[in-house]
Amino acid sequence: MFVNCYPNQNEIKLNTFEQVLKWKKFPIDQAKIDYRQIFSNFLSNPAKYREKSRWEIFKYHCQNTEFYQDFLPKEAFSSWENIPVMTKFDLQTPLEKRISSNFLMKDLFVNKTSGSSGHPFIFAKDKYAHALTWAHIIQLYRGLDIVIGKSLEARFYGIPKDFMGFQKERLKDKFARRYRFDIFDLSEDNLYSFLKLFQTKKFEIIYGYTSSIVRFAKFLKRKNIVLKTICPSLKVAITTSEMLFPEDFVLLKNQFGVPIINEYGASELGVIAFADSTGKMWLNESTLYTEAVDEKGKPLPSGEAGQLLVTSLHNKAHPFIRYKIGDIGSIEIDAKTGRRFLAELVGRTNQFAQLPSGKTIPALSFYYVTKSVIEDDGKVQEIKVTQEKINSFTIEYVSEQELDEHQKNQISKAINQYLEPGLNLAFVRKTELERSKSGKLKQFVSKVGSVN
Repeated sequence: MFVNCYPNQNEIKLNTFEQVLKWKKFPIDQAKIDYRQIFSNFLSNPAKYREKSRWEIFKYHCQNTEFYQDFLPKEAFSSWENIPVMTKFDLQTPLEKRISSNFLMKDLFVNKTSGSSGHPFIFAKDKYAHALTWAHIIQLYRGLDIVIGKSLEARFYGIPKDFMGFQKERLKDKFARRYRFDIFDLSEDNLYSFLKLFQTKKFEIIYGYTSSIVRFAKFLKRKNIVLKTICPSLKVAITTSEMLFPEDFVLLKNQFGVPIINEYGASELGVIAFADSTGKMWLNESTLYTEAVDEKGKPLPSGEAGQLLVTSLHNKAHPFIRYKIGDIGSIEIDAKTGRRFLAELVGRTNQFAQLPSGKTIPALSFYYVTKSVIEDDGKVQEIKVTQEKINSFTIEYVSEQELDEHQKNQISKAINQYLEPGLNLAFVRKTELERSKSGKLKQFVSKVGSVN
């Protein structure tokens, strides 16, 4: 199920991508060696590693980070669950005020979150911690027979529109051996151009936003094409950043002809969970500690959904301790290995719909019920649901033809049954759905406010 995929120390060789990391003063060569030992320590006793590593990083920031000292109440903590939860709102202060006293700004990796949770902010990692993040990803990919910087990647991802941002991403793509597809144009003609590239380039991996990859797979299904047959070099497809529904997992597996891996992560933390070929989402517990808690920050029983908190175990520059990432999910423990996995990812905490009856539902529930009916015939390619008023919803969809009355009635019937009767639905057919600047498809939008 999980193996240590690193080669022996004398076999560790830097490719071009890793050379760039090293040139930028990220100690990737040492991080790869150290991560192998970290991972081994975790595997030998997962429970002991979790307990020891989380308290070590907590104590470090208590002693070295003035921002975190000020954040905490003036008391000793003997129980992990009593440590205050950090939110993105708590981090809405200048970055230089949040940094540990042991680091200078010039020696850090600095980036910003996408803001999909509603609270974008700039964050930092010390360069060693960032190198460990990449060491972890390198190991995950080695387990899939993919070498970052060597294996050619088909990247279904957005790209900045400004000149400098665009050129920066293109340069990164070059060194990482990535070919970036234009996901802002998913027209039939452009999907044909995607197909031609798979016929001519030796892609080994597909990586990118779930909605765009699913859209391409539906195109392949309409053309009765299995991608592996025209691109024999393809080994795996990894979806990220958006929900991967069970029926879409099956669609991708059938149309690509390779294993489908779902990834869950965050820019400020790295990969939080990574699925195996069966779809089971194993938590990254070597560099992160993740917990599901109730509204008071108390741990929930195994399998019960709650707020997900993440602690970054090796970032000494910036505290992410019991950090509320903005998602709701449940965690379970594998009885054989002692490892934990993400049993369910319900959705973002700021994406709930309030219904006229007073019922509050995860927004993706509404989307999912609609999707399960509207896509039965395979002609609808994408869907977006907007709550206009508390009792009114607009369902935008991309399709070759208008939905007929029977299909609309079936959707209304399903929503009455699974959510609530009496809701007003409007259907709008479009050629393309609006995406964010990064290229993500926001599948549910509420104009009546969020419910947390």
